[in-house]
Amino acid sequence: MALPLNGVRVLDVTNVLAGPFGSFQLALLGAEVVKVEQPGGGDLGRRLGADPAACAALMGASFVAVNAGKQSVTINLKSPEGKKIFRQLAALSHVVVENFRPGVMSRLGLDYRALSEVNPSIVYCAISGFGQDGSWAMRPAYDQIIQGISGVMSVTGDDRSAPLRVGYPVCDTIGGLTAAMAVCAALVDARTTGRGRMIDISMLESTLASMGWVVSNYLNAGLVPLPMGNDNFTAAPSGTFRTKNGLLNIAANENSQYESLCDLLGRPDLKADSRFAGRDTRKRNRQALNGEIEPELLKRSAADWERDLVEAGVPAGRILGVPEVLEHPHLAERRFVTTLQGAGGRQRMTRGGFHFADAEAVPGTAAPALSQHTEAWLRKLGYSAEQTEELRTKGVI
Repeated sequence: MALPLNGVRVLDVTNVLAGPFGSFQLALLGAEVVKVEQPGGGDLGRRLGADPAACAALMGASFVAVNAGKQSVTINLKSPEGKKIFRQLAALSHVVVENFRPGVMSRLGLDYRALSEVNPSIVYCAISGFGQDGSWAMRPAYDQIIQGISGVMSVTGDDRSAPLRVGYPVCDTIGGLTAAMAVCAALVDARTTGRGRMIDISMLESTLASMGWVVSNYLNAGLVPLPMGNDNFTAAPSGTFRTKNGLLNIAANENSQYESLCDLLGRPDLKADSRFAGRDTRKRNRQALNGEIEPELLKRSAADWERDLVEAGVPAGRILGVPEVLEHPHLAERRFVTTLQGAGGRQRMTRGGFHFADAEAVPGTAAPALSQHTEAWLRKLGYSAEQTEELRTKGVI
């Protein structure tokens, strides 16, 4: 069976992470994604990652992570010939995704207004740190900057370590996911009406929108969020606990789960303790409750507790490192990691967080070498071999 976006062509004019991650989701959904890169160096992500040799070959691990399933075409968009080629590609496409600073594509003459003249049904998605307008629009932004400004860092860590950066580029990732969702919605409308639209994605606003409960508690109840470390502000006991061997997350958020936990700990008396009898009283007396629970947990290993708690219906899980979880049989059974052969050798990457019952949502091809598909696309556009060579000589491609 075909994937949902089969037949959709996306021009991906993005760099590093937020944009490439968003267009990668579209590729996983079946879209044909043509990545337009600058001749010579391409996406900065090609030079980022833990393997220096791969970075030197412009196939860095950071690039591979979010560019599998795409094609690479190099065009100098500052040249008149390059602008012409891009407009020709836009006329044959359904979506353009870019993450330049606001105004860059307008100065190039390749913004939504210009491209909609050659393709009225084009869906144009611009991703930026702060949005296309507003007093912060022209500020440079990386994930770290957005994490700090959005309040994410202010609620990460505890009263000793906060503000603390989340350990991966969470704002870039959320921005990319938001873009993919908005593009899919706009495509539905474009197919119905024949009209495209401009989409303005703000990483700051995308991140704040994802902080729903924290933001809503402030907006609607006046509660200023504070860093609580590994404790969950919505319930208790819900957090990270020491055991005889290893750390364990427990989220006994419901009364029935709390009662099952007390029974497993051999402390049924805690169920009747007035300090812990209700959800709100447990939250108010969180530290006292944790002090009663942890001595019991220290008698056995995290693995043993995890097994018994899960069997009893109490949400629990050990704290795993990235290698441990990626090597777990569960993810192998779910075929979460994909291995493909590309220009730089073997590439391993994760799939999306979704499965379709009737089609495999995995990259069809490895991440492309820089300019791997330029000549093929110029042939499709009607350029001869001589014209292509002339464009290369002039630095257009």
